[in-house]
Amino acid sequence: MTRSAPPARRGPLAIRTLLRLVGPVLLLVVFLRMKDRAAVLELLSSALGWHLAAAIVLNFASVHVKVLRWTVLLRARGIEYPVKSAWASFLASSYAGMLTPGRVGDVLRVQYLRRDHGVPYAEGVASVVVDRLCDLYVLAAFVALAIVRFREVFAGQLAYLTWITMALTVLGPLLFLIPGIAEAVASRLYAKLARGAGAETGFSLFLQALRGAAVRGLWAALPLTLLAFCINFFQGFLLARALGMGISFYDVGCLLAIASLLGLLPISISGLGVRELIYALVFPLLGYTAASGVGFGLLVFAVLYLFIVLLGFIAWQLDPPPFGLERKPSLE
Repeated sequence: MTRSAPPARRGPLAIRTLLRLVGPVLLLVVFLRMKDRAAVLELLSSALGWHLAAAIVLNFASVHVKVLRWTVLLRARGIEYPVKSAWASFLASSYAGMLTPGRVGDVLRVQYLRRDHGVPYAEGVASVVVDRLCDLYVLAAFVALAIVRFREVFAGQLAYLTWITMALTVLGPLLFLIPGIAEAVASRLYAKLARGAGAETGFSLFLQALRGAAVRGLWAALPLTLLAFCINFFQGFLLARALGMGISFYDVGCLLAIASLLGLLPISISGLGVRELIYALVFPLLGYTAASGVGFGLLVFAVLYLFIVLLGFIAWQLDPPPFGLERKPSLE
């Protein structure tokens, strides 16, 4: 006779699930309150032609640049990870990360490394953390430009809240890179959470790997991050052209930077709903209707997010993620 999950575990899971529905509910509310809902559907149905096709194909270039960045960070720690294997693990983790709260999918990359090459968890986690920090800091720079560009929307108390959040987000992770501070502040918390022998040693190895990857790998990782963002912005530019919009590349970059930031919030699926709400507020400043903003946001979600989910699903089937500690048998 099977036992049901304890209520204490079901409760937090239910709360996280409800939080993930906030974005889609916002999208539904925005859509239902629009007077010209048919305009959104008509706009999306018009998105055809080579602009749309080129934007879809560029997903492969964007993923490849991000995969190269990760392999560069691993190589900085003396870990050689074949690009083909990195592609499979990156897509599978992206698939899980876009469909689960809190970027859970990134943990799968660590599992792949552990299985394929016996890489210690400390090294694997450190490579993923630095990989995400590159995204965070480059994104923060673009979001700062976006806030200034659309200051009519981000005004008053919202502006103060946004800038304070940005500052805390940028400065917080730096504590792990400063010797002495992380050991004093976070090691005790880590030991309590780990609750196992050698927990403090594992944390020290993680910090050592994190700082080593940051010092040796950032020189190449940051330019690759900038290139990946520029590819995404160009995709957005092409999608705007596919919809017949004459939005400048700079404005598209600002819009997509905001979308990427919203995608980090655990209140939606890749920012769905929250992004369209912001776009509905911003697009009138660009001379377009709120319906155009919602339509553009939905097309961005379909091309830049759902297409990656499709690729990740395929990668998941071809090379399922290792949930255990087993390693692939040697081919020698």
